[in-house]
Amino acid sequence: MARKGKKDSGRDGRQAQTPAQAPAKSGLDVRSFLYVGGRDCQVAHLRQIASNFGAELIHHDGGLREAVSRIDTVLPSVDCVFCPIDCISHDACLRVKTGCKKFGKTFIPLRNGSKSSLERALQTMKERDVSQ
Repeated sequence: MARKGKKDSGRDGRQAQTPAQAPAKSGLDVRSFLYVGGRDCQVAHLRQIASNFGAELIHHDGGLREAVSRIDTVLPSVDCVFCPIDCISHDACLRVKTGCKKFGKTFIPLRNGSKSSLERALQTMKERDVSQ
């Protein structure tokens, strides 16, 4: 007996759902966020983690190469801001906190700049979104 392909329809005439058509398993209400500070070598990994949760990561290095004033221009376009408190300058952290108050954005300090720290924070946000 021949096995049906992904595009074959079931008994009721509907097309079988392929993995690409399946709804996102872990989406957040947050669509984009700013991550200020951290380690440059982890940015690609952090973007992938955000993508797994259906969110976009915008990174600012906290003033190492980018002007700290750029934070003010990015803040209005994001839903929340993450800051790893072990990998950010005091000036950048203060600017982020002040900007979050000014623009009404959620400020989420992370214990450290690890990938798991961001992933835990996003998982907590997802669980909070689901329970509301």
